[in-house]
Amino acid sequence: ASRRGTEALAQTVRDQVGQVDETLTGKVAAYRGGYLAEERRMLETALRSGQLLAVASTNALELGIDISGLDLVIISGWPGTLASLWQQAGRAGRAGQRWMAVFIARDDPLDTYVVHHPEVIFDSPVDAGIIHPGNPHVLSGHLCAAAAEVPLKSADLVHFPDNSSEVIDDLVEAKLLRARPTGWFWAKDQPATDLSDIRGSGGGQFSLVEASTGTLLGTVDESGAHTGAHPGAVYTHQGIDFTVLDLDFEDRIVAVERAEVDYTTQPRSQTEISIVDTDAQRVLASGVAVCSGTVDVKDQVVAYRMRAKRGGAIIAEHELDLPERTLRTKAVWWTIPQSVLDEAEVVSGDLPGAVHAAEHASIGLLPLFAGCDRWDIGGVSTALHADTGLATVFVYDGLTGGAGFAERGSEVIEEWLGATRDAIAACECIEGCPSCVQSPKCGNGNEPLEKDAALRLLRTVLR
Repeated sequence: ASRRGTEALAQTVRDQVGQVDETLTGKVAAYRGGYLAEERRMLETALRSGQLLAVASTNALELGIDISGLDLVIISGWPGTLASLWQQAGRAGRAGQRWMAVFIARDDPLDTYVVHHPEVIFDSPVDAGIIHPGNPHVLSGHLCAAAAEVPLKSADLVHFPDNSSEVIDDLVEAKLLRARPTGWFWAKDQPATDLSDIRGSGGGQFSLVEASTGTLLGTVDESGAHTGAHPGAVYTHQGIDFTVLDLDFEDRIVAVERAEVDYTTQPRSQTEISIVDTDAQRVLASGVAVCSGTVDVKDQVVAYRMRAKRGGAIIAEHELDLPERTLRTKAVWWTIPQSVLDEAEVVSGDLPGAVHAAEHASIGLLPLFAGCDRWDIGGVSTALHADTGLATVFVYDGLTGGAGFAERGSEVIEEWLGATRDAIAACECIEGCPSCVQSPKCGNGNEPLEKDAALRLLRTVLR
């Protein structure tokens, strides 16, 4: 669940229980990342003591927090991995009492697939974690932390990925490590562990500050600042709505003010992708080429839409002038020759919507094979890509340097796209819906999408 979705769910529960007993509204809260540490501790204490009876949470309550005495866990949508599903379900009944865990499928391609294939839950082993230890952006922090503990020696590098020597040379050049005859030493005064973000958010944190009082409300990472804390955005904190007045990139401060609004905001972005290097390539029997490698993803939030809280109708759209961001990461992409398009009977007018729909659905299904969340990955599709000269679908890791998800996708492309095909085919909608080809994070407002053409295309790709 997203942070925004968690706040919305908590408020919905408050509204509904308030119709039964107004005193119950104060016993429901949201719990998510971005809260101050002291606020999180207060919520945890209130939940343990029974002062809080219900909490809507992201996966922030999944690990590392000892909460016993819960009677019921409701999991809204596939949580990303089978391990997360069982971990979240296991939050109930830890005090030895009777308990229940309920999984409610969302309108999402992966949830659609799981509902039609329950063996994914009950007959499968807990999925193995997908990691990319050689990612230089991650490895550099690990090497610095190791050198801060005890000087690194050449003999120690056998315990690190093969590219450790190259990364160490870069760290020495950046004056983060100092080379001496007895090894490499940490060269800074601050803790080396500050270089590593265990939450994987990246890009540093922005402080959310109430402009009128100077009160620090919480934090948001750089990506979240662009998409959810831009000027005009609605930010919700424990049921209270704030609107963003200013986003200061230099001081990393988001100024907000309280507001009573009947709308939410949704960013609209433009994304371009270019191929930097191809690591691997193979050709399927259909003639479709599957590649993996390094890409540059350029993304810019260019506008935001105001949507009515009730019904979701678009009220207005406002342009934004935010800086472009570039992410160098790993991706998997597949190119579609004209012969495959002809066999699938995908005409040129339907091609943009076909590859767009296939991209959305495949992003939704990759967590089934790569142990990630759909918010950990992104995608771009085009009827004619400048680097390939063909219709191309890209799925990329959302972490600088890559996280291993896209690489895993390239290894299991047949099973992955097969599950994508089956999820689209199983959905009973006519033109496409959130259960098959629509995406909650599409920067183009889920346009264009051609469900039937995407299904024909995937069937032909996998013939």
